Amino acid sequence: MVRLTIDLIARVNTHTKRKRDEPLSQYLRRLTHLYFQERHIDEIDDLSLCKNLSVLYLYDNRIARIQNLHFASNLTHLYLQNNLINKIENLSLLRRLEKLYLGSNEITVVEGLDKLENLKELHIENQRLPPGEKLLFDPRSIQALSATLCVLNVSGNNLEDLQDFRCLGQLNQFMAADNQLEDMKELAQVLTGWVQLWRLELVGNPLCRKAKYRDRVIVMSASLEVLDGKEINETARKFLLSWKANKEARRRQREDRKKNGDADGTRRELPPLQLPHAPLRNYIMPGLPGARKQFEAILARSRSLPGSADVMGRGDMLAQKTEIIAELPKKSLSDLQAPIRSRYARILVGEPGGTPIPRDLPPPIRSSPVLRPSLQAKAIDVRSSNQFVDSKVL
Repeated sequence: MVRLTIDLIARVNTHTKRKRDEPLSQYLRRLTHLYFQERHIDEIDDLSLCKNLSVLYLYDNRIARIQNLHFASNLTHLYLQNNLINKIENLSLLRRLEKLYLGSNEITVVEGLDKLENLKELHIENQRLPPGEKLLFDPRSIQALSATLCVLNVSGNNLEDLQDFRCLGQLNQFMAADNQLEDMKELAQVLTGWVQLWRLELVGNPLCRKAKYRDRVIVMSASLEVLDGKEINETARKFLLSWKANKEARRRQREDRKKNGDADGTRRELPPLQLPHAPLRNYIMPGLPGARKQFEAILARSRSLPGSADVMGRGDMLAQKTEIIAELPKKSLSDLQAPIRSRYARILVGEPGGTPIPRDLPPPIRSSPVLRPSLQAKAIDVRSSNQFVDSKVL
């Protein structure tokens, strides 16, 4: 077990050497910085003689409790990261404390900071929490730091939202990597109140996997200069801000159309709405049962009107249909009853109207003006056959 005592300081401290014959009290009063990191220290003893102490390095030790620091009214920097501390306590008298490093401990609740009126930096990252739990923040402590806190590091603490930090209007650096943040709308609301923020670290959160994450975060904060360790190009910022303005304008137009009952923008392309005409009175459909007599009565009245057409009755219509059917020619049942249709046959028979057409005549015989006996015999046979057909028809 190693305790931080005055004797250990006088014996081990090499950054500020003790002068020869210098009293111990005077030497301790002259010390402003104590470097006791990585010394396997378990406990802090009474150091009230170090009245001018301003910076105390005690990181990478085995300290389980913050104690015996009430004397250090001039302390501005306290480094206690990577120890075994499970509770923030005994810091209310450090009124000039500006930077507090408590990362990599076993703290479950951030509390006891409401008296630190000048605290500008709080580093409380990567606490060794029980499985399934997240780091909690006392609202009184956070509200007390809202006027002075500029740097806050809460990385690796299973945080799911940022509502506890909305009141920190003076923040210019916020580190919240490796948490469970996934709500982009909540992030936009928080960043709107952090008008002085120039550095933001969110890598390792679920929201970083969303589409256009970096572009969307850049347009959320006009003062942001570094996002996830990368500087933001001013040209890219202007382009993204212009893109956001156009997007907002289109959104407002859609909302206006929705309020006016035109969500898809097609209402202005449609013709004006016209009310239907008044229903017709005493309208009768002839095909309906019981309406035939009324319909015939209307037709009878219409005959007497000047310029109206003669309307036939049902009997007249049936008689006219019978006469038309009787006048239609009957279809022949055999080819012998059909009239001779070929112009070439009509020419040979000698019927009237058999005017020869060049395509109906047989090709001329150029070898001799006189028909050969074989052709003459064929012509006689055709003529005799046509006469036989003609006699049958008659």
